[in-house]
Amino acid sequence: MQAQKLTARQGWGWLAAGLTIFLKNPPLLTLIILAYWMIIALVNSLPLIGPVIATLSIPAFSVSLMNASRNLDAGRPLEVQVLFSGFRTQTKTLLTLGGLYLGASIVALGMSAIADGGLFLQTMVGGYRPTPEEIASGEFLAAAQIALILMTPIVMAWWYAPVLVAWHGFTAGKALFFSLAACLRNWRPFLAYGICALIFGGLLPGLVLGILVAIVPEAAGVATTLFTLPLVFVLAPTLVASFYVSYREVFITTPVGPTDPNAQDEPPVDA
Repeated sequence: MQAQKLTARQGWGWLAAGLTIFLKNPPLLTLIILAYWMIIALVNSLPLIGPVIATLSIPAFSVSLMNASRNLDAGRPLEVQVLFSGFRTQTKTLLTLGGLYLGASIVALGMSAIADGGLFLQTMVGGYRPTPEEIASGEFLAAAQIALILMTPIVMAWWYAPVLVAWHGFTAGKALFFSLAACLRNWRPFLAYGICALIFGGLLPGLVLGILVAIVPEAAGVATTLFTLPLVFVLAPTLVASFYVSYREVFITTPVGPTDPNAQDEPPVDA
């Protein structure tokens, strides 16, 4: 397999293509994502070990969500059980990815302590709630910038890594390398995709909500709830499906059709 070099215009279309996939079965894809959020929230609530278990399991759940999007895209049946399909293949390697991500994130956040003595690290990891004055301080903002810069290549390396492991049998190291290389090669479409998501997921909804609140200020709370919830239920599944679209367009793979129409995972493809 190889990573194509796409244009910015193609990245701009990923969100629309994700919406097309979502509209093939809106209720079930939304239900699957809500169930995923609930499971992660429940695990995270466990003292001490909860956040670790949640982070370790995220790559497998990512594969599950990609399986759901791929099934919809291919016209295959979609069931709630797909949420756990990512734990059926290459589980050990996926857990390894989760562990490596946890370690890399802690290192990146730890490096931010150079700027503010660990305040930002405590906020992100320890649950500390900084005061408005601390947030506005130059040290806190500098620490946040350091963490953002260091986390960017980490996120790029893990962007496609779970599906490269689960769908193509890559080792953890090989998957991280291919994912990072693919993202660097396609920084233009990813930039366009990010701008598109920001506009349609943040700026335009914020503008519409602001107009609604200005028209009916006495019902601001109700208007916000009635507008925000449907938006989240559409935007979240669309974003998940758009992640799959980006993989589908970036990577060239040998077509392999599963004989079982209900299959969640395709056989590995030679790299």
